[in-house]
This record gives sequence, C-alpha cells and structure tokens, in this order.
Amino acid sequence: MNTSPTLDNASDLHVSWWKSSASGAQSDCVECGVIDTESVAVRDSKVPNGPALIFGRDALSAMVDAVAGGLV
Repeated sequence: MNTSPTLDNASDLHVSWWKSSASGAQSDCVECGVIDTESVAVRDSKVPNGPALIFGRDALSAMVDAVAGGLV
C-alpha cells in the first residue's frame, strides 16, 4: 500500500483509471484507480501525468458522503 497522500505523476501508477459514466463528454472530471485492497488514487482527468491523491477506502467514502450531503 502507498502510504504517501500524494504521488507526483499519476501515470506512474499501474492501475486502470475510470471516471463516472455520468460525466459524459465533460472534461472537468476526476478519475479514480484502485491501487490495492486499501487504497484508491484520484487524479484530474485533464492532466493524466499530473499528481494523484491517495486515499484509504474509508477516507474516500467519507469524503464523497460529505460532498454529497453538502457538508463540504
């Protein structure tokens, strides 16, 4: 598991990146990639060689719930 909260070049990760099917042709999206059973990477879809944030699954779930609930 990657314990660093960021990675300078997201393309260094050997993961399959995906974005929500609800994003359609929009370019302002984030992409996610499963690193292992405990970690998920998130990157800007417009900058695939840019940085990625690394989240534990529980932390990512909590953040998504907070955004969806209007808390963030």
